[in-house]
Amino acid sequence: MAKKRRKGKERFAGFLRVFLLAGLLAAVSGCGKSDQSADRSADESAVDNHGVDEADMEVNGRTPNGEAQDSPGAAMADAEKQGAAAVTDFGLRLLQQCVGDTGTVSAAEQEAAGREGQETENPVVSPLSVLSALNMAAYGAEGETLKQMEEAFGITVPELSAYLSAQGGAWGDGKCRLNMANGIWFTEDESFTVEEDFLKECASLFDAEVRRVPFQDKTLQEINNWVKEKTQGMIPEILDRISPDAVMYLVNALAFEGEWEEIYREDQVREGEFTRADGTVQQVEMMYSQENQYLQDEHVSGFLKYYAGRKYAYAALLPEEGMDAAEYLLSLDGERLCRILANPVEAHVQAWIPRYESSYSAELGDILQNMGIRDGFDSSRADFSGIGHSANGNIFISRVLHKSYIAVDEKGTKAGAATAVMMEGSGAMMEDEIRSVYLDRPFVYMIIDCESGVPVFMGILNQAGREE
Repeated sequence: MAKKRRKGKERFAGFLRVFLLAGLLAAVSGCGKSDQSADRSADESAVDNHGVDEADMEVNGRTPNGEAQDSPGAAMADAEKQGAAAVTDFGLRLLQQCVGDTGTVSAAEQEAAGREGQETENPVVSPLSVLSALNMAAYGAEGETLKQMEEAFGITVPELSAYLSAQGGAWGDGKCRLNMANGIWFTEDESFTVEEDFLKECASLFDAEVRRVPFQDKTLQEINNWVKEKTQGMIPEILDRISPDAVMYLVNALAFEGEWEEIYREDQVREGEFTRADGTVQQVEMMYSQENQYLQDEHVSGFLKYYAGRKYAYAALLPEEGMDAAEYLLSLDGERLCRILANPVEAHVQAWIPRYESSYSAELGDILQNMGIRDGFDSSRADFSGIGHSANGNIFISRVLHKSYIAVDEKGTKAGAATAVMMEGSGAMMEDEIRSVYLDRPFVYMIIDCESGVPVFMGILNQAGREE
């Protein structure tokens, strides 16, 4: 590979090594530090994983008061916070694009979901899944293509790679668990020449399973079966076909299963009403509990409800009367959302959550171009020379497919997501005050990592209940 890329790899290797030394030093105050250590593991790669080169990185950052940082731990805390903020901001912008300027699911997403037979009422995305798949593609990008992707991510590719590498693999126990896996399938057609360094680096840095296969119906089934297995059956398939021009599929699969810290008793589940965004009323099962972490800003009230182990929490944000959830979502920016999640108030909260189940499917090509990744989708301008070369034409991103699923009930939450990138060639306790947050109308929700504040899933519930 080019000398520039080798130097970039060495700098990234050093950055990653320092990053992993202090992976859990930074914590968001509002979510509570977990007493459990992260037990990271990854599936065995289909190719040999090569260790990251040993390289040093000079830390030239400064603390907020202008003093030079004097330890890798201090630099690492800042790097982790920067990564968490970038992922949160990207996820918010992605969900806003899915909802659209009109406050409803965009027409393109309705059409795509309609083809898949999926529900469009309740858009939900996993920023970690989308960024993980795109990041692998970005690792092979150069020039203006790379610049646009980094601008859309809000962070450089080496920084994002280090952050996502620390999040990958598996965490948890029988009561609360997050699994994330990456896979790369590339064609054995001799017209496509892959960069071996790209494959080795993806295998090493992202624990990606790498397979060279003939692109045919058997491969379609293989990729879909892999996604189904990694998402514990929540995403039965991610691809609808194998394009005859495809040369590579970069796939991420993510599964979350969390039992509530306090499971709802039978007497805490009652019949209730949920008023949809269009004003119609539906009968639902409402789950009642008392929480103690109250979320608020000028136009919203909400709460945190912890999963077992307190590594993850469910965050709900209910807009004030007269403001619908989409309107509120579109008014948010990443900084404001991070501030809300990081500053809960200790208070007695009477919380009601509807029991619900949602599926969502989207083709993100137009959305990602709106977010600034333009050249990567242009067959004439894309520069993914770090991935490989095709005799049939320039390599570019032709499709980005994202599917997600979430089910919330009295025991806890199950959520799954998969993303496929197809490359083609061509405060203080307020004891006397009780807050009530009754989620009986559309609201914004997230599953957040309490140590970083990063949303693993983000969505809007416009319609409650369970799918038939």
